[in-house]
Amino acid sequence: MDSTCSNEEFFAVLTPVELWWQERQPFLAEHGYMLRPRHRHGWVASWLRDPSIDWFLAEDRFSMQGMRGHLLDARQTSDNKLVLIKRIRRDSPEIDIATYLSSPEMREDPRNHSVPVLDVICDPLDDTVSFLIMPFLKEIDNPPFESIENVLDCCEQLLEGLVFMHEKGVAHRDCSYRNLMVDANPLYPQGFHAIADMGLPDSPFDLAPRLSRRGVPLRYYYIDFGISTRYMPDEPREPVLGRWGLDRSVPELSDEVPYDPFKVDVFILGNTLGGLFLA
Repeated sequence: MDSTCSNEEFFAVLTPVELWWQERQPFLAEHGYMLRPRHRHGWVASWLRDPSIDWFLAEDRFSMQGMRGHLLDARQTSDNKLVLIKRIRRDSPEIDIATYLSSPEMREDPRNHSVPVLDVICDPLDDTVSFLIMPFLKEIDNPPFESIENVLDCCEQLLEGLVFMHEKGVAHRDCSYRNLMVDANPLYPQGFHAIADMGLPDSPFDLAPRLSRRGVPLRYYYIDFGISTRYMPDEPREPVLGRWGLDRSVPELSDEVPYDPFKVDVFILGNTLGGLFLA
């Protein structure tokens, strides 16, 4: 687009990534997941259809600019709940690990704090791609913690979740801040907007009513098993290689010297919680 275009014109045009998602919108709708108006087939910016609408205040001006293109929000048509759709390679080990931890047997254990997988769908237009459907979660400190009890509850849940994963043979290997989330939906009686998350779902510039974290039970989750390792019950827990991950301060990480991924998890989680609550 011309660099001299106005904001109204800029936000009225979908990015290539948005066009990719828009092409799949009818298919996702058939499976019960409705994208926001901007990403539906035939979308024309509301402020172009109705000049009385201020483009800056329009819900459909919120694009994916700055977001990771493999993630998109949607609503379940069955109950209008906000969900996250993750585009992923069909041969990714993450699908196996995430669905394993989200199996009915695993979900029965209250210590399980791996993100629930609601659905796995194959992309009809690209046989190398699948979609993981998960609840829409927020960062663990969004909204901010309000009490020591909040902090202790968060730490206890994440610690028991890590013990559970390790007990089941899964080393996360990347349990840093960005991969620790909270289901904040109980705090928002009228819901919240996926991008402008302090606003209402259909009116993002109107502040969404929010309850205090004090006294409202919240559940914390681990997400993103993209570099995780799973060991079968009868398989030796051999050391691993690899320097991937968000926390670059882990001393063991190496492409040449094998290390224990379970111990690395403990280091990363401790580092993350210490940075959040003790810094």
